[in-house]
Amino acid sequence: MGIRVKKNDKVKIITGKDKGKTGKVLHVDRKKMRVIVEGLNIVKKAKRPDQQNQKGGIIEIEAPIHISNVMVICPKCGKAVRVKKKTLDDGKRVRICGKCGEVLDKV
Repeated sequence: MGIRVKKNDKVKIITGKDKGKTGKVLHVDRKKMRVIVEGLNIVKKAKRPDQQNQKGGIIEIEAPIHISNVMVICPKCGKAVRVKKKTLDDGKRVRICGKCGEVLDKV
C-alpha cells in the first residue's frame, strides 16, 4: 500500500485524542508510516539546557501520528476523502479525490 499523504496536505484526524481536528502535514516518515501534523498531537517533553535554550525545562512538541489515522481534505468539496491515483493520457500520475474526482496534485 502506497502512502497517499504528502507534505503540505491539509488533513483531518479520524481517531485518537485529537479526533475531528484539522491541520497541515509538516513531515512524512515513509519508513515508519507516520506523519507530523502542525499543532496536533501535542506532547510534553523534558529538555535539558543547551546553547539555544539556556533554561531547559518542559517543552511541547508535535508527536507523529500513524498514517492510517489521518485523511486528506479535498480542497474542492472540503471533506475528508480517500485518495485515488490515476494515470493521465500524457503519462503523468495524479492524486484524485475519491468523492468528487477533482485532481489534488501531480504525483
